[in-house]
Amino acid sequence: MTEVLRWGIIGTGGIAGRFAADTALLEGSEVVAVGSRTAAKAADFAQANGISTHHGSYPELVADPAVQAVYVATPHPFHAEHALLAIAAGKHVLVEKPFTMNAVEARTVVEAARQAGVFCMEAMWTRFLPHMARLRELLAAEAIGEVLAMGVDQGMRFQPDPQHRLFDFGLGGGALLDLGIYPFSFASMVFGAPQTVRASAIPAFTGVDGTTSAVLTYGNGAHALITCSAVVATPMKAWLAGTEGRIELDRQWYTSTSTLTLTRADGRTETFEPVPGLVQGRAKGMKFQIAAAAEAIRAGKPESEIMPLDETISIMGILDEVRDQIGLVYPRS
Repeated sequence: MTEVLRWGIIGTGGIAGRFAADTALLEGSEVVAVGSRTAAKAADFAQANGISTHHGSYPELVADPAVQAVYVATPHPFHAEHALLAIAAGKHVLVEKPFTMNAVEARTVVEAARQAGVFCMEAMWTRFLPHMARLRELLAAEAIGEVLAMGVDQGMRFQPDPQHRLFDFGLGGGALLDLGIYPFSFASMVFGAPQTVRASAIPAFTGVDGTTSAVLTYGNGAHALITCSAVVATPMKAWLAGTEGRIELDRQWYTSTSTLTLTRADGRTETFEPVPGLVQGRAKGMKFQIAAAAEAIRAGKPESEIMPLDETISIMGILDEVRDQIGLVYPRS
């Protein structure tokens, strides 16, 4: 029988609820505790998600001896602080994306985890989905030859509410960090680190970036075209073009409901359909990353081979460069 990994959650927002729902679908993981800034919020979340223990502070959560691993689900301006809190308590950490606010914070968290000898990973759940695993297989097999271009977008229209976290400077609002992390991480998975970054943005009404686009170029001449937006709904599709064909990921390319289609140069096609029944209520497909993290922790691995820590730092560095070019400055970074 697989040893059950006992999780604690820092934060009680929507993403924390989805993590709890997906963990409940697994045999090898269990959420045993949740921590919030107030005891009332922690108690409500615990009751709603069938969690046995709740704590009215984050230090109490990480000090809980029943907790082996901590999922950091607070807003991203607080990721570094809360990840470091868990690491200092000797807990393994899964940190919601974006991993931190910038590359300096990311490097600090990674170095702390490595020194403490605990597992650490950015919770880029998209990478662990079945169709993404199939995509990596196709790329490794050079199914479309040398990939020289890709395009990916992540745009959702949010109502212009100054209290919404997407438009709040204090909560790291804007399209880039909250939505853009998906396509920038996707481009990194396909091509690695770019040689050049060229970015442009249109601000939202509060001054955070409303829509940001970038062109990334690579050593072999490849280009990645990226758009993210919090003010318009884009198709949310992705495509990769190579010398021997193309791969297309249907709407919403980053989720468990996306279809992957391979079209070879001779016109032959192959379709990878979504896994039936994968989405159940609040469970959205995060279970694959949770299972992968638990497996790595049980195996004594310090990080994930699919979402390695050095790549997470590199991605945060790319986002830093984009922020510099579009003039996006936050009060905490």
